[in-house]
Amino acid sequence: MSPLDLSRPADLNYSSSVGAEETAEATNLNLGSEATQPPPRRRYGRTNYSDRWHNPDGSKRYVFEVGGGWDTPAGSTGKDLTVNWKLQGGVGYNFNKKFGVMVEYNYDKFNDSGSNLLRQYNRYNDLGLVDDNGNPVSFAGLDGSTHVWSLTINPMYTYYQGDSFGAYVIGGGGFYRKVSNFTLPQQGYYCDYYGYCYSFTSNQVFDHYSNNAGGLNAGLGFTYKMGRFSSSQLYAEARYAWVNNQPSSNSVGGLYPENNKRTGYFPVTVGFRF
Repeated sequence: MSPLDLSRPADLNYSSSVGAEETAEATNLNLGSEATQPPPRRRYGRTNYSDRWHNPDGSKRYVFEVGGGWDTPAGSTGKDLTVNWKLQGGVGYNFNKKFGVMVEYNYDKFNDSGSNLLRQYNRYNDLGLVDDNGNPVSFAGLDGSTHVWSLTINPMYTYYQGDSFGAYVIGGGGFYRKVSNFTLPQQGYYCDYYGYCYSFTSNQVFDHYSNNAGGLNAGLGFTYKMGRFSSSQLYAEARYAWVNNQPSSNSVGGLYPENNKRTGYFPVTVGFRF
């Protein structure tokens, strides 16, 4: 083969006039009426939920919770009471994914410390208190416990929510009722269906005190979704609760003034929200 000659255009019949005609045809090309053009692209926003159970951002409006855990007395309360268990239940309303309000019932149980029981035992002896059999109260048989039940309103703000984990702050206040009971072992009898009777010993409440007051609480919590698209969550939280207990008229002769002291404790709760 002879070598290529690159000094000349390959198409010897091409001219500038031919190129000009092709350009003119392309310029005057009519693609048809506007009806044949594709429609404008639609704009899509966030999903809008319009039913009464959801907010516009998709969050549930109503939420329920149930949980349990333990209570740790704080400050001077720790001198009179010891760690024990708690229960929690509540219902709430979410305004959006971030902010909601919970109405909660809490039952916080404590045991009396050994020093507290000894102090109360000495008071009973000073008063000459006797049991059902006319014997002086025995320290070995004396026992006591205190519980605080409360009904509170608590705003809650979720500052982080991922696909699975979330975090929130919660706090509020309401009504707190503090109750202390002291017990002694007492003899009882039980007769079954066949007429056989048995004796037994059980602790029975013989001294009772109560105090009503307002209180506050605040804390931090974490959540874990049961599924990526599920609204049900496991939650774990820790708070500090402070109750403004004051002396009241139903404390007989100040026999147990510890029940009227301000109360502070750390409730830790693990539960389920749905």
